[in-house]
Amino acid sequence: MKNKKSIFSGPEGKSYLIPFVLVTSLFLLWGFAHGLLDVLNKHFQGTFHMSKAVSGLVQFSTYIAYFIMAVPAGLFMKKYGYKWGIILGLFLFALGAFSFIPAAYVHSAVPFLIALFVIACGLCILETAANPYSTVLGPKESSAQRINLSQSFNGLGWVLGPLIGGALIFGADEKDNFALTLPYILVGSVVVIVAILFLLIKLPDINEESDEEKMEDIATPGHHRSIWHHKHFVLAVVAQFLYVASQVGIFAFFINYVMELDPHLTKQAASKMLSLGGMASFMIGRLSGSFLMKWAAPNKLLALYAFINAVCMALVMMSLDGLSLGALYCSFFFMSIMFPTIFALGLRDMGTETKKASSYIVMGVAGGAFSPMLMGLIGGSNMAIGFVVPFIGFAYILFYALKGYKM
Repeated sequence: MKNKKSIFSGPEGKSYLIPFVLVTSLFLLWGFAHGLLDVLNKHFQGTFHMSKAVSGLVQFSTYIAYFIMAVPAGLFMKKYGYKWGIILGLFLFALGAFSFIPAAYVHSAVPFLIALFVIACGLCILETAANPYSTVLGPKESSAQRINLSQSFNGLGWVLGPLIGGALIFGADEKDNFALTLPYILVGSVVVIVAILFLLIKLPDINEESDEEKMEDIATPGHHRSIWHHKHFVLAVVAQFLYVASQVGIFAFFINYVMELDPHLTKQAASKMLSLGGMASFMIGRLSGSFLMKWAAPNKLLALYAFINAVCMALVMMSLDGLSLGALYCSFFFMSIMFPTIFALGLRDMGTETKKASSYIVMGVAGGAFSPMLMGLIGGSNMAIGFVVPFIGFAYILFYALKGYKM
């Protein structure tokens, strides 16, 4: 009797489960690194006397790296493959993390921002590799389910980042720069171990070109459509830009927002609320989203979640105490599936252009470089008003999920 096809089944019954587990570990690591940023944002406001808008440089130095590195990352992997792309990304990640040690000797934000940029260059390469790689480690029809499962562990990293970072950084003297190094030494050490595992273990070489595309190439040799002729892909790049702008802005100013709602809250208490309330909700959303996609079409689930999040942002802007705080927590849950689902919808049927298309969608992550500064500027005196930025982002994603995803 023939067994039911697993979501990790490769050709000729080969299982891709072990490679999938290794690749999924990368999602956890970069989730942790991103989760730390939201603690650094608030910490830099006090330590280096930054305004909300200027503290957005923490996110800018990270997310601008995605814009700079995404295309080179795609070209590198097109030539050398996913495995060496992952190893290069891990090397840069570790280099940036350990750069926090010399940065601590200088009482300035600049060396820390440079270290964050180096980390982000590594993260960009990892995301350019791991996102599409997880979609092809099994049957095509379960690609969205697989990437959402991987991204669930990314959600766990987002929970651990502010929880551990808040305890180590907010728990120390505000003037103690060396407190900033502890979480980065921790994550840098783990990254080195993971890099060694990738060097030792053989990964399958996946060819994204479908049988239909191979036949088309035979029938029309030398004829290739430009990547920009795929409307669903182009609109996915815009959707990803606005999604990451929305997500990063919400995460970056969660602590500011809840402390304005309740002036008696401490920074450490607010970071725990971010971790155990917001980020935990985000992780649960990703776990449940992976299973919901067994029964719901990815674009329909994306449309529903985008609509709910637009309503949540409207409530957040109203500053209605408990109701607004509840809406802010809900937004984490309903953001959860957006990045991987937009990614999967944008890469559909891109064939041999998958690596290249992936790099452009990852470039969309640069949206996170600009939204915190914009939100900080708009919400300088009242943080709630700044949440108009993610409101606009979710409205566009609703359009993409209803119409823009169609090929």
